[in-house]
Amino acid sequence: MNTAKKLIPVHGSRLWQTAVDRAQGKRPDLGALDRYDDRPLYWARLHMTRTLRQWDPEFKLTESQKKTLIQELEYTTRGIRSIDFPKGDDVRRVLVSGFDPYRLEHEFRRSNPSGAAALQLDGKRIMTEEGPAVIQSALFPVRWQDFEEGIVEDTFGPYLKKGPERIDLMMTISQGRQRQMDIEGFAGRWHTGTDNNEETRDEEIPMVSRWPMPSPLPEFIETTLPVQAMIDADTGPWPVQRNDEVCEWLPPDFEDPYTCHDGGPTPGSKAQAGGGGNYLSNESQYRSNRLRVGLGAEDIPGGHLHNAALEFYPEDPSIYIDPKFREHRQVTVDQTVALVEAAARALD
Repeated sequence: MNTAKKLIPVHGSRLWQTAVDRAQGKRPDLGALDRYDDRPLYWARLHMTRTLRQWDPEFKLTESQKKTLIQELEYTTRGIRSIDFPKGDDVRRVLVSGFDPYRLEHEFRRSNPSGAAALQLDGKRIMTEEGPAVIQSALFPVRWQDFEEGIVEDTFGPYLKKGPERIDLMMTISQGRQRQMDIEGFAGRWHTGTDNNEETRDEEIPMVSRWPMPSPLPEFIETTLPVQAMIDADTGPWPVQRNDEVCEWLPPDFEDPYTCHDGGPTPGSKAQAGGGGNYLSNESQYRSNRLRVGLGAEDIPGGHLHNAALEFYPEDPSIYIDPKFREHRQVTVDQTVALVEAAARALD
């Protein structure tokens, strides 16, 4: 057991760093793989977690102990344990998150440009008018249970607290609509849908007891990202806009049917969906910003970017990738990186 505790973080962190290095062109020995492809990390992690779940050692290993080991493997292979910011007032710190591929029963070749962008961004250092900015990133699973157990709060929480590594901006990122970059105006306190484990939810987003929550819990949380600066950065190729769509149950009765519109929340309403819907992308925005408010870090800009959905998967399902798909993913990921950089440069 002690050997497993030592080996898992070593090999988990090594997998994450290999994926980051490959994405950033630092592993020419892995040149056969497109560096904009997030899927090798996803598949490698699945193989590692499957092996750990099936492990039947000669000594007694309880389910609780195995769950702790699996969580450590998840947190290390997702970059959560590797977040490491320089200290001091002369550097800006930016923390972003992306997502795994999702619902592979619909498209087993599915890639996620938010995850690919996170790999491109991890450790990136850029110059701004206020000095250097350092970006760190992590990847989230497309699973309800992990969110309910606090993976979002565990990722952002330590860097929202006052201290030498306190961040200056945070952004959750996921895949959204085709050929459109949406900066989501509002996150809603409701989640619905089926995840990668084929588990479903349709209820209010629960709390995490070990992290402070605002009281009362907000139905909607508005973005505080530098939206106009991101729009004005003229990144391209896809248009960039703030999306203020919401779905809500209206007072005083809060009865179905709920109503959807693009005017932002109605005072006193209950959330059914934010601008990013009510799936895990919306939940990543809601949870991270609910925690930001709960920790009294309202001065830190936070919000969500939905980058353009990937298209042009090869018509022949036996073909893994082709030039058209590769180019489409690359321009989407490059624009996502440029938008994060624009947000960092807008810090004062």
